[in-house]
Amino acid sequence: MRATDQRESIKMAIDTLRANKMRSALTILGIVIGVMTVITISSVINGLNASVSNMVSSFGTNVLWIFRFPVIGVQPTAEMLGRKQLTFDDMLAIRELPHVTAADAALQYTNYQFNAGSVVAKFGRRKVDNVSLEGDTPQNVTVYDKEVTEGRYFTDNEAERSADVTVIGHDLATELFAGVDPLGQSAIIDGRTFTVIGVLAKQKSAFGGGKNPADSYAFFPLSTFHKLHPEILDYWLAAKYDDQKNKELVQDEIRELLRRRRKVRNDKPDNFAIFGSDSITRLWNQLTGALFALMFGLSAVGLMVGGVGVMNIMLVSVTERTREIGVRKAIGATKKTILLQFTVEAVVLCAVGGVIGIALGSLFALGLSLLISSSMSLLWVLAAFLCSCAIGLIFGIYPAYKAASLNPIEALRYE
Repeated sequence: MRATDQRESIKMAIDTLRANKMRSALTILGIVIGVMTVITISSVINGLNASVSNMVSSFGTNVLWIFRFPVIGVQPTAEMLGRKQLTFDDMLAIRELPHVTAADAALQYTNYQFNAGSVVAKFGRRKVDNVSLEGDTPQNVTVYDKEVTEGRYFTDNEAERSADVTVIGHDLATELFAGVDPLGQSAIIDGRTFTVIGVLAKQKSAFGGGKNPADSYAFFPLSTFHKLHPEILDYWLAAKYDDQKNKELVQDEIRELLRRRRKVRNDKPDNFAIFGSDSITRLWNQLTGALFALMFGLSAVGLMVGGVGVMNIMLVSVTERTREIGVRKAIGATKKTILLQFTVEAVVLCAVGGVIGIALGSLFALGLSLLISSSMSLLWVLAAFLCSCAIGLIFGIYPAYKAASLNPIEALRYE
C-alpha cells in the first residue's frame, strides 16, 4: 500500500468522525467510563499506598513488635486473649540480645474501639478531650526514631524517680498551648499535674488528611504511668535491631528467649506473637488486591460496553457507506486501503474516548485528593490509553474486514 493511500485513508477516517460528532460521542461513552474508572481507582490506590508506606516508615526502621497475641489482620481467639502477659523483665532480656540495639516496653491507656483517647488534659482555661496516655522507657525515642521538635525526651533518672514529666504529641501541644510555649508549663492530665518537657513532631497520617491519633498522646516514664493507672500491666514490647539482613536471626533469638522465659514446652506453639511493619504491608496489599479486582471488573464492563458500541456503530457506518466503498474500489482503492480506513476510524474513536476518560479521571482524582490521598500514575495512564486503543482495534477489525470484502459491483448498485 502506498504512503499516499495510507494518509488518504486516515484523513477520510478522521473526517468521517468529525462529520458525526454526536454519534461518535455516544459511541465512546462506555470507553470514557471504563478509562475514567481505571484512572480514578488507580490514583486513589497509589495515593493510599504512599500514605501507608509513610505511616509504616514513621514506626521506625528495623523494628520488631512483640505482644501476647497477633493484632494485625487476626481476630484473637479466646485462647489468645487468655495468654499470660509479657513483662518488663522480658524487655530487659531482649535488650541484651547481640543484634538488638534498643528495646522498649510500653503501656497504653486509650479507647481502642474508637481509636481515640479517653482522658482530658487541661491548661488554664483550655481543655482538650480524647487524649491517650502511654508509658515508655527512655529508649522509646530511639526504637521508633521519634523526632522531638521542642525540648527533650525523658531520661533514665526521671524514670527511676517517677518524675511527673510528660512529652506530648503535636496536636495536643497545639490545642492545649495555643500561642504559649509549652516547655516548662504545668498541665493537668487525667487529674494529675505534669511538667511538659518536650513536644513531638507531627506524625504522618495513614490515609492523608485528617489527624493522626498518635499526635494526641501524652507520653510518660513507665514508673510515672503506673501512678496514673497501676491496673494496666499488658506490655507491648518493641526491639530495634542493627541490620535488616539480621531480621530472621533476631526473630529466632527473641522467640527462643521468650519460649524459655515463658516455659513453653517443645511440642507446644508460641504463646506470643512477633511481627514487624511487613505485617501491615501484607494486610494492606490484601485490601488493595480487592480494590484492584473491583477496578478491573468495573473498567472491563465499561470497556466491553464501549467496544460493543464501537462495533455496532462501525457496522452501521459500513452499511451507510456501501456505495462510497464501491466507488473507492472502482477507482483503484485496494482491500488493504479500505481495511485501514475503517480500522483507523475505530481506533481513533476509542483513542479519543481514552483521552477524554483520562482527563475526566484525572480531574476526579484531583478532587478526591482534597479528601483522601490520591496520586496519578503515568504507568496506569499509559495502560488505560493503550487499552482503549486495543479495544478499538479488536472491535473494529470485523467491520473493517466486512467493508474491505465488499464486492465493488454490488456495492455500486447498493441503494
